[in-house]
Amino acid sequence: MTDASSPDSIRRMLWRLSPVIYGPTVLFALGEGAVVPLLPVFAAHLGADVPTAALVASALVVGQLCGNIPAGWLVARIGERVTMAIGGGFALAGVAGLALAPNLAVLTAATFLIGMCAAAFGLARHSFMTTRVPLDFRARALSLLGGTFRLGMFIGPFIAAALLGVFGDPHATVWFFAVCLVATVLLVLFGPDPETEATAAGPRDGATAAELVTEDTGEAVTGSIPTVGAQRARAGVFRTMWRHRGVLSRLGLAAASLSAVRSARQVVLPLWGVSIGLDAQTIALVVGVSGAIDFALFYASGQVMDRFGRLWAALPAMLLMASGFLALSLTHDLDQAAMWYALFAAVLGVGNGLSSGILLTLGADVAPQDDPAPFLGSWRTLTDAGGAVAPLIVSALAAALSLSLATAAMGVVGLLGAAAFIRWVPRFVPRER
Repeated sequence: MTDASSPDSIRRMLWRLSPVIYGPTVLFALGEGAVVPLLPVFAAHLGADVPTAALVASALVVGQLCGNIPAGWLVARIGERVTMAIGGGFALAGVAGLALAPNLAVLTAATFLIGMCAAAFGLARHSFMTTRVPLDFRARALSLLGGTFRLGMFIGPFIAAALLGVFGDPHATVWFFAVCLVATVLLVLFGPDPETEATAAGPRDGATAAELVTEDTGEAVTGSIPTVGAQRARAGVFRTMWRHRGVLSRLGLAAASLSAVRSARQVVLPLWGVSIGLDAQTIALVVGVSGAIDFALFYASGQVMDRFGRLWAALPAMLLMASGFLALSLTHDLDQAAMWYALFAAVLGVGNGLSSGILLTLGADVAPQDDPAPFLGSWRTLTDAGGAVAPLIVSALAAALSLSLATAAMGVVGLLGAAAFIRWVPRFVPRER
């Protein structure tokens, strides 16, 4: 085991990244997780019916889709930390829009803006990790990043429930989000620079970042993003998309299928519980247990990817979720439908947990290391699109045919995605680089 991959070096690097990356991620996710479940409530208070409220809530996802490519352009020109700070600042404007919206148009625009800011914040931290974390433990670092986001989104709704119980006003969650954003921006702007700390520590400290410098210059070989005037001319976003169309149209679509299967799980499980006649409390319990299993496994995914290769996490995750959907689709009319529902919800939780950090890691692996942001904008647009389209497919198939067939269709998507990973991961992400 090299010094760079020793447990002590890994812990030191992750600790250095905590104030700038992991801490802000938890804070942003806590606030977002508290507000997102109440977006339809805010819309209803302004007179929206159920379909209109759903449309308002969907503006968040649309904003994320629309924000990825501009965020890639922004990061390439002004840097990751500044982009994260700008994203947090504009998200505060969106939060003010949520709190003070006089009509549905303003509420929708504010939700859209928060989605765009979430895309900018997410892409900037992804680029930051891509350019600074050594390959030896990239997957573990990015799986931990995914886990911190999941932690915030998991706890956020419980904080919202507590705030509602104390204040009795849904807008209390909006102000909580605002506090989280202020803390996020302060951490990003004034948190210690992990590269500066690593350089100051010196090689004797075994600091991982010391492995990233050729001479004791303090500059990372992996290519942290410089600002305008100190960089060579960079390819534009669309030129980058064209240059890397091969990997995006192959491995990128495989990643989008994984995102689709993940997203479908969040829609199918509640709908299935309702369809087989379970009460809301039981459905919430089953979905909660599945989410807890998912969260418990997030770091295991990174361990597997770093030790054995990316495919060893991606393939089992896809096969587990595909088989879970296919098997669940056959149990709707069985006598023990509730038992099978709970069992396959757990299977889907295991599969989703094993996939934690895979999309982040694969994107970092295939991105140009000297200028990853424009590529990552395209990569994240593909994966976000997969996650956005899946619920629409499930809803359309369930309405036109049946929920069982819609669930089975997601299983087929998972199998096709597994085949795509088998085909394209060894080609684009060789084990030894």
